[in-house]
Amino acid sequence: MYSLLLSLAAILIATKLLGELSRRLGQPSVIGELLAGIILGTSVLGIVDPHDPTTHAIGQLGLFVLLFQIGLHTDVRSLRRVGSSAIAVAFAGVLLPLLGGFAVARLLGAGNLAALIAGAALTATSMAISARVLADKGVQHTREGQVVLGAALADDVIGLILLSVIVAVVADERVGFGVVARISALSIGFIVLALAIGSYAVPPLFRAIDGIRAKGSLGMFGMAFGLLLAAIALQSGTSLIIGAFVAGVILHPTPQRQEIERTTVQIGHFFVPIFFAVIGASINVVALFSNQALGMGAALIVVGVLGKIAAGFAAWNFRGNKLLVGVAMVPRGEVGLIFAQMGLATGAISPELFGAIMLVVVVTTFVTPPLLNLVIARDESLDREHSQGPEVLAPDGRRVTTIGRRH
Repeated sequence: MYSLLLSLAAILIATKLLGELSRRLGQPSVIGELLAGIILGTSVLGIVDPHDPTTHAIGQLGLFVLLFQIGLHTDVRSLRRVGSSAIAVAFAGVLLPLLGGFAVARLLGAGNLAALIAGAALTATSMAISARVLADKGVQHTREGQVVLGAALADDVIGLILLSVIVAVVADERVGFGVVARISALSIGFIVLALAIGSYAVPPLFRAIDGIRAKGSLGMFGMAFGLLLAAIALQSGTSLIIGAFVAGVILHPTPQRQEIERTTVQIGHFFVPIFFAVIGASINVVALFSNQALGMGAALIVVGVLGKIAAGFAAWNFRGNKLLVGVAMVPRGEVGLIFAQMGLATGAISPELFGAIMLVVVVTTFVTPPLLNLVIARDESLDREHSQGPEVLAPDGRRVTTIGRRH
């Protein structure tokens, strides 16, 4: 207990301080939280042991809270508003990096399973940085901005299904079409069934719960619903992350969402940084800067960046700035880190490949803002040609107004 209390105190202090430093440097707090984990991990100070069962379990609760929060912020109706353009960008943004990352990893000596995890880690887009740059430049309401936001929502759903498949494949230690097809169908079936039942059963249930006046009870019931659905997902053969995400999506349209979200955010302040710190603590600093990790990281960065930029041109019926859409999809984030952590924890990938994936996350996060600024600055039409449209929800929970370009 002494060691646990000491490591938790160190994690909370270090992640908050370095997370704030990252924000002041114009980067997301997750970069600071990962750095805190590296410093506290076994390869530097040795305060946090990522393999300790209790620390690992607390980190997994942070993963649950993170995915539950993402679900609470996901408005699936907004996908219909931006239509086929966002869906095309999302699918291409998953397929191209997945195939490219797999091919590069195999060429550099990784096995099939390790290469599959490397490619899968390149598929997920983190929109925190891009959304902020788009907002700062006043173009988040343009048609380009709305395609990016819609594609990010679809990208999250596809990425989580893919992650669920990879988790199951790692457990079976097999990579076969039959296994992948079965697990994919199971994950998609669980999402469809849970959303269909939940959309009818959950709203009246939470209206009844809303009558309980004990302070914080509504938020706790929301968290309990998420935990139950995550447990059902595990028992059904899919993964915790699918259950947590779908629970949030189901609760998104309910009038009680804001109170549930406030409770989740408060709990997340404790658990989510621990999850990222545990990932950082898993990083072997020597392996991170080895020639193999740097070489593979550089190759994966090229594939990851070019794959997402090319995805911006996949929407053939979209006549806006496709380069802007592609560049905005470049940064990787939380889901990519989850892929890497899962692969390392199960022994499916080497410390060098884990370090290479970490480099992809860090580099794509840092290079996106200047690239996006450059693309926006060269397109003067973004601020001139627009029209008022309906309100949608951005990935960070803010409500924004859809503004489409007139052609």
